[in-house]
Amino acid sequence: MPMWTRFFNRQRPIPPYITIVSGVPRSGTSMMMRMLEAGGMPVLVDKLRPPDADNPQGYYEFEAVKRLQTDATFLAQATGKAVKVISALLYTLPQDYRYKILFMQRHLDEVLASQRTMLHRGGKPVSPDEAIMAQRFTQHIREVMTWLAQQAHMQVLTVNYNAVLAEPRAQARAVQQFLDRQLQVDRMVAVVEHQLYRNRAAPL
Repeated sequence: MPMWTRFFNRQRPIPPYITIVSGVPRSGTSMMMRMLEAGGMPVLVDKLRPPDADNPQGYYEFEAVKRLQTDATFLAQATGKAVKVISALLYTLPQDYRYKILFMQRHLDEVLASQRTMLHRGGKPVSPDEAIMAQRFTQHIREVMTWLAQQAHMQVLTVNYNAVLAEPRAQARAVQQFLDRQLQVDRMVAVVEHQLYRNRAAPL
């Protein structure tokens, strides 16, 4: 058997699904994208939004995702890759594809604190009533998770941001098993940066 044929046969086929990293803003989606990239998974990003004080390692966004509701053609290049899609846009993913969704969850008070810091830094108005905002986020997450459970073309793994920081290896292995990919767990663990954990709630 020719060498190139043996090499080809050793390669695993491209998974017949798109990996979606999702969650509400500031829930750890960029961190998960960075972990997947470090582990060896191709990521669909364009780096149009540069790193800043809020996300020093980058946002890992793909601009076309913002137009998902009216134009999903970019998904044709996403099979076998990971792409970040905020939770509010999950409803607009077409049923033409299969998806494995890593849904990031984080203490809501940390999410709100992180969003407040970002808005302050950008000179944007901040909602004065965080109790109402927390209620809205809770309701939104509940509705999204209920909807996802009803979608035959979607599989979901919830990943807790706080748990990733506390037990990165265990969480990275859970992600690897869910995606059924030969990811490099050691490298995934290595990019979890505790110094970026700046809006803390009570310990787990």
